[in-house]
Amino acid sequence: MILPRKRRSKGVYMGLSASMYSATSGLKAHGEDMTVIGNNISNVSTIGYKASRMYFEDALSQEVTTASGVGQVGRGVSVGTVMGDFSQGSLESTTESTDLAIGGNGFFVVSPAGQELNYYTRAGNFRFDEDGFLVSPQGYRLQGWAVQQQNSSAAASGQTTEVAATGVQIRGVPQDIKLENFQSPPQATSRVDMIVNLDSKSMDSSTADGDPPTVTAYDGTPFTAIFDAYDANSVDGVPLGDSRYAYQSTIKVYDDNGTSHTLTVFMDPILDPDVVDSAGGKRYWEYIVTVPPEDDNREFWLAQTDTSKRGILMAGTMTFNAAGQMENMSGFTINNPYSGTGGVPPAAPATAGVFATNASRVDNWTPANFSQNGYPIVTANFLGAENSSITATDEDVLTGNIPQIDPTLARNTPSNIEINFGIRNRATTWGGGLDNLGDLQTLVQDITGGTGADVYASPQEALDSINGFLSTEISALSTTNYATGSTTIFQAQDGYTAGFLQNLSVDRDGVITGRYSNGQVLQLFALTLATFNNNYALYREGGNLFSETRSSGPPITGLANTGGKGSIASNSLEQSNVDLATEFVKMITTEKGFQANSKTITTVDQMLTVLIQLKR
Repeated sequence: MILPRKRRSKGVYMGLSASMYSATSGLKAHGEDMTVIGNNISNVSTIGYKASRMYFEDALSQEVTTASGVGQVGRGVSVGTVMGDFSQGSLESTTESTDLAIGGNGFFVVSPAGQELNYYTRAGNFRFDEDGFLVSPQGYRLQGWAVQQQNSSAAASGQTTEVAATGVQIRGVPQDIKLENFQSPPQATSRVDMIVNLDSKSMDSSTADGDPPTVTAYDGTPFTAIFDAYDANSVDGVPLGDSRYAYQSTIKVYDDNGTSHTLTVFMDPILDPDVVDSAGGKRYWEYIVTVPPEDDNREFWLAQTDTSKRGILMAGTMTFNAAGQMENMSGFTINNPYSGTGGVPPAAPATAGVFATNASRVDNWTPANFSQNGYPIVTANFLGAENSSITATDEDVLTGNIPQIDPTLARNTPSNIEINFGIRNRATTWGGGLDNLGDLQTLVQDITGGTGADVYASPQEALDSINGFLSTEISALSTTNYATGSTTIFQAQDGYTAGFLQNLSVDRDGVITGRYSNGQVLQLFALTLATFNNNYALYREGGNLFSETRSSGPPITGLANTGGKGSIASNSLEQSNVDLATEFVKMITTEKGFQANSKTITTVDQMLTVLIQLKR
């Protein structure tokens, strides 16, 4: 059947109109694609920029009747979606330590000041502002966790921390990264390590009589001779002369204000023939731990009539076996120089078992307390803080561990320093039978068979009564007594003065570390990285920023190198991942598509012109 001309013309017109619409949709789609391509090319130098990709999809097809049945004719193209390309961009080195790049997955987290709002970015060009915040170019503050400072001090009290897989101890929740004052506060010394070799050929200087000493005659106090010779009130201002000891080792320690003080350990061998003959091959040295008398501001010295021992923090002995290895030690400190109520000196001299008014008396020096690490403690009240001059606690008194201690003199936290010669006590108490330094001083009477009632049955038993550690643990590096000359092998302490920030560094785990003028290297913050289940659903905010959407899912935060998050590269910036060659190829392809659709429209226009002429 031949259709009338009018109906044939109408069908042709509708077909040409559909073609015109398809071509027009192609022009529009390729125009949008050109916008995406142009935006990518324009951001080829934008730090951390992630390219976009447009994807087309065909429009709904129309069913038409054909000779073989029902067919479908396309009706053009539409923009399907625009998705981000989150592939890794190249890294470019810089000279700024706060230029950061992420190698792998993850985003930096930044937050506007004063807002509970987070944005996410790959651009790591951060700088400190005038308030000390680490910020993005928009002024948004980089987020991270504060890092718990490590402190080897036995007296240091730790705060509750979380231990990440990287080993970094972080505190609380992510916060604005801020350097408060670019300073490292001082830390008082709480531990001194002093490992020495004491020459086994050294002469006994302190016990020998005479000045200069005569080694063939001994004064009868071999275990406390250095203590006895020490005089803080000496005319020449030197408490202990060079001729009164065999070796000294000095180290600088710090108080709470960061002021340095000199701590010196004086040591001398005990070569009294009676002691040597009874030692069974063992070797004994005496020692005292001192600071300058003017730096010893423990309160009780202010009320003393005899301050000759001011500056001595501890006195005791070291015991070595025949092979020259240290096997034990004793240590005596002043815990309380008074016996009256409330620490008030008594009017009368002390009786047996009670402290005398004179802190310099050997009877007032009792076995030192132990730290939780098993080292004897000395108290150095450099600043003269009230009620901080002894190490005892109320519990010590109540339990009877140290019955001579008056707790009123230890209400505040003392400045305790543990002394480590390479040996520690796994127990918390001393072994041996000596109650004070006076007992050690007179012990020689039991060794020599001197006057008075002998407490011990034999000289060997008397030597065995010297206080020592109940459960001894010798370090791999410990004080020795070899015939190689006296020398300090190793010494260290954990205090330091205040310091100023000199430079920052950021490691692969995102830990920001400050290096200060006082030699401290402190971990300050750990960067917070975020990942998403669906990066492609993130919303572009401009300024290299993204925000989460319902489709992207909530951020999964954590430290770098954990949970699939990438590592941090300092002194680096991630460049745009735009590939110019690819973009130009896409531009040419898009242009050809645009031209083809334009040609389609031109051709349809010509056909419509012919159709209109046919109708005339």
